[in-house]
Amino acid sequence: MNKHTTNKYEPNSVIRRAAMYVRMSTDHQKYSTENQEDAIREYAVRNNIDIIKTYADAGKSGLKMEGRDALKQLIDDVQAGTAQFSMILVLDVTRWGRFQNADESAYYEYICFRAGVEVQYVAEQFENDGSPVSTIVKGVKRAMAGEYSRELSGKVFTGQCRLIEMG
Repeated sequence: MNKHTTNKYEPNSVIRRAAMYVRMSTDHQKYSTENQEDAIREYAVRNNIDIIKTYADAGKSGLKMEGRDALKQLIDDVQAGTAQFSMILVLDVTRWGRFQNADESAYYEYICFRAGVEVQYVAEQFENDGSPVSTIVKGVKRAMAGEYSRELSGKVFTGQCRLIEMG
């Protein structure tokens, strides 16, 4: 089977094969896996990409790799060379992860890059093309994602303490 297939509607266009990765934490329903899938599919149609596999972690925190079985499987498939796709589509940087160390997010993306599989964030304002601008913006967004989680954790803890004090 060819790595690329031809679109029956546009005879000379190459269709790239991709997997999509979606993740939803329990407290962010606007990022439901269904909403992410819809946005990713629309991006794929606009960009002549065939989504052949979905990896989904529903109700999983993006703070760490533990418990994110779909992302672990995706990384394993990429490293083993068994992935039948050359691209991973993710809604945005925060769906890939809100790791407390921004380098951890970069590490998993680098594993994919090293195996010849690009990661594309479909709802971001930058193209993940390795340019200095995209590298800087992505680094800032990764750091902000981790910071958001730290702030949210502090607010939740404060709220729980207050509830306990009130009985």
